Amino acid sequence: MISKIVLMIISLLLVQPVLATEINGQTSENTTTDAHYQKMILHYVNDYRAKHHLSPLKLLNPISQEAAKHSQDMANKTIAFGHQHFETRIKHLYKEIKDCRAGAENVAYYKLDAKKLVDAWVASPGHRRNIEGHYNVTGIGIAHGKKGWAYYTQIFLRTDDKRYAG
Repeated sequence: MISKIVLMIISLLLVQPVLATEINGQTSENTTTDAHYQKMILHYVNDYRAKHHLSPLKLLNPISQEAAKHSQDMANKTIAFGHQHFETRIKHLYKEIKDCRAGAENVAYYKLDAKKLVDAWVASPGHRRNIEGHYNVTGIGIAHGKKGWAYYTQIFLRTDDKRYAG
């Protein structure tokens, strides 16, 4: 399965990998399913982190909203697939979530379930580095393109804000 994955790694401020695949599978078509996929992605990422003695990431709505905007822009083809304007997303989040020290991002377009998406990210050194990073909060945004592909953005942040630090 992994041999069918095409990896594109883009570096901006930090390592921010990009993943694209042509593997057939299921996509969600409504927000209820997207909310479920978001929770499942978080579950599998945190399960992986726990197996590697890392603390779980907390899902924050402001980060998910920023991630969803980026996913929607990619799905609508208003920006290229990748990490364009990552610095802008991080600046917005740093204003909203105090005491941030670091950030990274994984993006993907996929036709797979949440488990297979996270497995593919973990199989990629750059994606895995972000998942294993010294982050404590995250956001996950999902949007759908016209051809049925789901676009995913996961943003990782490290904050010392006592509301989220753990």
